Amino acid sequence: MRVITGTARGKRLKTLEGLDVRPTSDKVKEAVFSIIQFDLPGAKVLDLFAGSGQLGIEALSRGAESCVFTDTNKSAAAVVKENLSACNFSDRAQVYVMSAESFLSSSMCRKADIALLDPPYSKGLIEPALKLLSEKLNAGGIAVCEHEAGLELPEKIGRLTKHREYGYGKTVALTTYIAEET
Repeated sequence: MRVITGTARGKRLKTLEGLDVRPTSDKVKEAVFSIIQFDLPGAKVLDLFAGSGQLGIEALSRGAESCVFTDTNKSAAAVVKENLSACNFSDRAQVYVMSAESFLSSSMCRKADIALLDPPYSKGLIEPALKLLSEKLNAGGIAVCEHEAGLELPEKIGRLTKHREYGYGKTVALTTYIAEET
């Protein structure tokens, strides 16, 4: 797993081992960043369900101002910190060991421009996170959700309106939402 482009291009990233680990493929990662490429420079990003942190690190490499990473797994958070350090992004990032829902409900969560959601599949985590995220994205903000193919997400969740859906093979889909004015 590596950073595809930007200031940390080519850097290898560490990941956790195990059956529950499902790193985003380079093909899907490229798709995510082609969707948000013009919105990244100077953006405040949330990488919810961070895992290794590869999505948020890619955003930082491509010009995001800052990124907040959340994951419930202490080992995953440690890997995110190692990867941030290896890419020299520690000063532009914060890492929290907590669920996306807890973070989004907390006073620690500030408004963001882009949110990247890649929760474990088939656990029902994406919709509750989107409901809370609805109030945490700036107007015009974008939420990009990686999820299992076949999952039907609502057209509207709070201030978020479904923008597009993309399919990647039989297993992976991306759904984007745009935040409306309050």
